[in-house]
Amino acid sequence: MEILAFGVQADEKPLLERAFAGGHEVRSVSVFLDEDTAPIAAGYETVSSSVNCDLSHRVLQILASGGTRMIAQRSTGFNNIDLKVAERLGLTVARVSAYSPYSVAEFAWTLAMAVNRRIVRAASRTRDFDFRLDGLMGRDFHGRTAGVFGTGKIGEAFTRIAHGFGMRLLGWDIAENPACVELGMKYVPKEQLLAESDLVSLHVPLMPQTQHLIDAAALRTMKDDAVLVNSSRGGLIDSEALVGELRAGRFTGVGLDVYESEAGLFYLDKSLEAIEDDTLARLVTFPNVLVTSHQAYYTVDAVHQIIDTTVENVLDYRAGRRSENVLVPRS
Repeated sequence: MEILAFGVQADEKPLLERAFAGGHEVRSVSVFLDEDTAPIAAGYETVSSSVNCDLSHRVLQILASGGTRMIAQRSTGFNNIDLKVAERLGLTVARVSAYSPYSVAEFAWTLAMAVNRRIVRAASRTRDFDFRLDGLMGRDFHGRTAGVFGTGKIGEAFTRIAHGFGMRLLGWDIAENPACVELGMKYVPKEQLLAESDLVSLHVPLMPQTQHLIDAAALRTMKDDAVLVNSSRGGLIDSEALVGELRAGRFTGVGLDVYESEAGLFYLDKSLEAIEDDTLARLVTFPNVLVTSHQAYYTVDAVHQIIDTTVENVLDYRAGRRSENVLVPRS
C-alpha cells in the first residue's frame, strides 16, 4: 500500500520513509494538505497529515472521492479535522495520542527563561560587539509562583521543572493530578491562578471550552510583570487582546510557540513576502515577545515516537484493529 504524507519537514522525511520501509511505500511532500493540494492524494488509500493541514469538510470530500479511506494524523491535536464529516464519508481517522512530554515542557521552559533573561536581545547585541547590560535584567524564578493550566503529562513535566526551580505551584484543570499534588501544587480557580502567578504556562487542548481561555479579562487579571508562555495551541490566547496589553507596557515577557492563525504561515518560508496578518506582525515587534514556529515537539525523541505511532496506526487500520489512537473507527 502506498501512503501519501503531507507537510513533511526535511528532517522528518528520512525518518518517516525508513520507518515504513519494507512494509509500505511512502511518498513524502512538503506541501500542506488543503483544498488546493488534496487532489494529488487521488489513488492513495492512506494519507498522513500534520497539525497545520486543513481537513475541513471540502478537503475530506475531495480525499474520499479520490479513494482515500484512512487519515493518519502525525500529532496529538486534531482540531483541524472535521471528525463528523470524516465519519459520514467512511474515513478512518487516527492520531498520535501521546509522545515525549519532556520535549514540549522543556521548550516551554526555554521560552520562559529566554524572555525572562532577555536572551534574544543579548545575543543580538553581542553579535554587534555591544556588551552593555542595560535593559537585560531578569528575575529569579526561585521563590516565585508558577501557574500551570493543564496538568496532564506535559503539564506535569513542566511542573516538575518548576519544582526543581523552587517555585510555589498553582494548577488549574478539570481533575487534579496526584503527582503534581505530591510536588506541592495547589489547585485553584482560574482567576486566582492568573492573579497570583509570576509565570503562567498553558498546557490544555484546544476545544470550544478553551478557545480564548486567556482573553482580555484574563490578561487584565495577570500581574503586570508576569511571564506568559504558550506551547500548546494558539487559539488558547486572544492574540488581539494580548497585543493591546503589550502596547500598554505590561508583562515581563511572552513566549509563544503557537499562534491562533498560524496555518499558512508556520513551517513555511515567508521571508520575502509581505505578512498580511497585522496581529502577528505586531507581536513579533515587541522586545519582550519571543515567537517560534510550533517547534516545541521537535526533538529526535518525540519525532521518532510520533512516526512509530503513525506506523502502528496504519498497520492497525490494515489489520482491522482499533487502539486508543483511533478518532473515527473503520466502518
